[in-house]
Amino acid sequence: MTSLIEDIEAIKALKYRYTRCLDLKLWDEFTDCMTPDCSADYAGLVFADRAALVEYMSTNMGPGLISMHHVHHPEISVDGDVATGIWYLEDKVIVPGFDFALEGAAFYEDRYVRTPAGWKIARTGYRRTYEASWSLKDLASYKFTVGTAYDA
Repeated sequence: MTSLIEDIEAIKALKYRYTRCLDLKLWDEFTDCMTPDCSADYAGLVFADRAALVEYMSTNMGPGLISMHHVHHPEISVDGDVATGIWYLEDKVIVPGFDFALEGAAFYEDRYVRTPAGWKIARTGYRRTYEASWSLKDLASYKFTVGTAYDA
């Protein structure tokens, strides 16, 4: 049996892996972070299960979209084989082909379950505190360089 601290650290690693795989478009690893019946609600963008969520993300977050999702300040509660977590999210999305950028902040609220393969996300979603978007054409001095992780 694991200790409370080990469970919390495993859940933190899971959430960090979820955002890393989302941003790097590692769809198989992203899928593995969740249970098959995982539901999600991202400020009204709702998914009934993992398959629908992954299909949407892999279709809409393709190679022309660059994202950054930072989660921090976790508040995690563990009760046996279930847990909940609240995370502060800061995110940015840049789509150079459309001269579009978005940034925002939100609070994730997650539910986790312990499985034979370790902790998995059973429900996820966030409520926005703000979202701002703009055209990259409006920024005369703005420079943007794509990193090597996104060369596809």
